[in-house]
Amino acid sequence: MTALAPGQVRVPARTSPGRPVSAAQLGVVAASVIALLFLGLPVAAIVARAALSGGLVDAAASGAVLDALVLSLVTTLASLALTLTFGMPLAFVLARREFRGKTIAEALVDLPIVLPPSVAGLGLLLAFGTRGLLGGAFGVAGLSIPFTTLAVVLAQTFVSAPLFVRSARTGFRGVDHDQEDAARVDGAAPGSVFRHVTLPLASGAVGAGLVLAWARALGEFGATIMFAGNVAGRTRTLPLFVYSEFQSSLDASVAAAAVLVLAAFGVLVAVRLSRWRTGADAGALP
Repeated sequence: MTALAPGQVRVPARTSPGRPVSAAQLGVVAASVIALLFLGLPVAAIVARAALSGGLVDAAASGAVLDALVLSLVTTLASLALTLTFGMPLAFVLARREFRGKTIAEALVDLPIVLPPSVAGLGLLLAFGTRGLLGGAFGVAGLSIPFTTLAVVLAQTFVSAPLFVRSARTGFRGVDHDQEDAARVDGAAPGSVFRHVTLPLASGAVGAGLVLAWARALGEFGATIMFAGNVAGRTRTLPLFVYSEFQSSLDASVAAAAVLVLAAFGVLVAVRLSRWRTGADAGALP
């Protein structure tokens, strides 16, 4: 065996292309294919039925569907803004600070993920409703939240923000403290260190959290219908529209669902392609 010079690392030989595939490898591939089929077939069934029936074209041109889609996009963007404004500081604190009650705080962050959406909506109604814990204060200010577009945004934020906080917390924990310390030694202020060092280094996890939070907000149904109702043009997002159409017409419901699937899929693919190109331009994998 040839001795290595100092600093050199031996690279293992690559597996020969002609090497037979083991039963374990075949099992992994088979399980992966089954998982992908299980996740993809229901979605493909929706789009295929909508396309073959011609309902997809009609739904894409329907004013009611477009109104629900626009409302969904506007409210999810507002939800993301709230999540960033309040979720980013919370994620940073949970990642970098030790304090009494931290375990309870982390449990509260995770709780909306495991709560049934209907329970989340009921909790929002009891907290912010007219007769809720804060209802009197909002009433004095002349503000009524339930069954408004604001209620949609709050419901989406409640169920989706924990996904962002969890991902961003992991990203902040993984940042190399030496680079932050070097910036401080150079005289950078704490805010500048966060913006120019910490956040860029954690951007992968932060971006993934934003995508997850947006996707969850876009598909939110249970908490929204409990807290915001199903008012056309005001609180009827696309998931609620799908449910409403299902009561009267399966084909119309499938067509609206296909629009939602394609919109969400398009955004998710675009985000991944954007991240891949950014990584390629930087000479690194995403």
